[in-house]
Amino acid sequence: MEIRGNLLDRIAEAKREGWLGEIEGLPVSLAGAESKIDQINAASRGMPINLGMPRQTPAQPTRQKGQAHR
Repeated sequence: MEIRGNLLDRIAEAKREGWLGEIEGLPVSLAGAESKIDQINAASRGMPINLGMPRQTPAQPTRQKGQAHR
């Protein structure tokens, strides 16, 4: 995938240039991208993908007719 290739190029550049923060952070981004690529590949084989649980927000109380808004 193109994203993976770009990250590998950036990691090589960071090593060449001695960008320590980038050298530490980019492998984390690469691992995340590879994980997503694996999920996409699994989906194309008909396997389920864990999307996580959606966050539920509490329902807003409804005002009854004639009540003033506070």
